[in-house]
Amino acid sequence: MGILNVTPDSFSDGGQWIDVSQAVAHALEMLRDGADIIDVGGESTRPGHEPVPADEELRRVIPVIRAIREHAPDSIISIDSYKAQVADAAVTAGAKIVNDVWGFLRDPDMAQVAAKHKVPAVVMHNQEHTEYEDLIHDIIRSLRRSIRTAVAAGLPPELIIIDPGIGFGKTALQNLDTMREMAELRVLGRPILLGTSRKSTIGRVLGGLPATDRVEGTAATVALGIERGAEIVRVHDVKYMKRVAMMTDAIVRPGRGGFTGE
Repeated sequence: MGILNVTPDSFSDGGQWIDVSQAVAHALEMLRDGADIIDVGGESTRPGHEPVPADEELRRVIPVIRAIREHAPDSIISIDSYKAQVADAAVTAGAKIVNDVWGFLRDPDMAQVAAKHKVPAVVMHNQEHTEYEDLIHDIIRSLRRSIRTAVAAGLPPELIIIDPGIGFGKTALQNLDTMREMAELRVLGRPILLGTSRKSTIGRVLGGLPATDRVEGTAATVALGIERGAEIVRVHDVKYMKRVAMMTDAIVRPGRGGFTGE
């Protein structure tokens, strides 16, 4: 999953892709580099971000989704939003996946949108604080609630993808613990998405590296995440992370990475 932030304030690439033509060009580049999904987001979710009204988020994402669909009609686009109004309009415009960083627990209408359109949905673990009784089990408990919410709205369970929410409601050490114990999420029986790309925990572990210089750290988390069960990795640096994913798949998932030995 290639990240396309059409925002002025995202932590890593804010302002780079706010022009529609530039955003589409970057999306097409990521597709050429091996992205299977383009994740379009119109509101930054970095710590301390300013919330964006739905109409402004729509103004940012809808033209980009339509343009990507025009230039790459077979591409899979996801909408990164926790607002039902935005998700509904985005799917109508051509998005095929809903990616909700609040796991259907912030906007009560989000689950209904996914169910109405019968599109796959990513439900991510998130919370306002960093207090846990038992970190991984609390994450699993919250994700179960998100899954129940989706199913109650009418979304088939097979369309639900889970995300442990690295960087959301967690300290740096808790992020590392979550990745270390991520295999426990398999108990939920749903595909796992992992989004670690360029995040601050990587920068802290590597001595304060800026977001644009965290590719090796991201690669380590992608490889480990796949070994722990991640089916989708959400990344900025598609070309390099595609290679990491293919190599890791060849080792831990024989036959699924496309390498047959011939």
